[in-house]
Amino acid sequence: MSDGVGGQPLIAVHDVTKVYPLGQGTYTALRSVNLEIAAGDFVAIIGPSGSGKSTLLNLIAGLDRPTAGSVVVEGQEVSALDEERLARWRGRALGIVFQFFQLLPTLTALENVMLAMELSGRFRGERRARALAQLADLGVKEMADHLPSELSGGEQQRVAIARALANDPPLLLADEPTGNLDSATGAHIIDYLAKLNARGKTVVLVTHEPNLAARARRVVEMRDGQIVQ
Repeated sequence: MSDGVGGQPLIAVHDVTKVYPLGQGTYTALRSVNLEIAAGDFVAIIGPSGSGKSTLLNLIAGLDRPTAGSVVVEGQEVSALDEERLARWRGRALGIVFQFFQLLPTLTALENVMLAMELSGRFRGERRARALAQLADLGVKEMADHLPSELSGGEQQRVAIARALANDPPLLLADEPTGNLDSATGAHIIDYLAKLNARGKTVVLVTHEPNLAARARRVVEMRDGQIVQ
């Protein structure tokens, strides 16, 4: 398993605390969290609801900013980027898979995957072919012209993964990607994430299901906003 750029970890979370306003008070979602993930690793972050798993993933993705501490990915301090640079970095460096799919309902499966490349400005002239190949790899090429409402939950999640991989990012973040799927379909999704990792992708998976987390190379357990194991 290789390290990131210059021997540094691909992901380095240093003393990160995240505090949210809550009514007239505050809620501390993360408390002085430290975590390093090497390039090529497959890490599952587990813990009960409210333990800080998704908050940590959102900070790694640059979807939120820490109250204190730093988040460094590929040697880039993500938490210090302005929104424009953050969007460019995210389009190149990572793919994100969500529990609720978040496909655009008015676009077909193919168009949803192509949109990721269009927004990043990459792969001009080959977007359709790349999108079809990605859908084929996930076993849903025949659904390319279907709207999300015409797809099952498992098919929607496969399209969402295809979209996350459209720009060939080195890092894939998956936040409860099996949470809305039956156990058999969820197992197939985890199989595919493991296959991606075997191809060299770094995968960080958030889940509350220990049997799925066991498929990862490394398990990080969180409770009450802290890493406990």
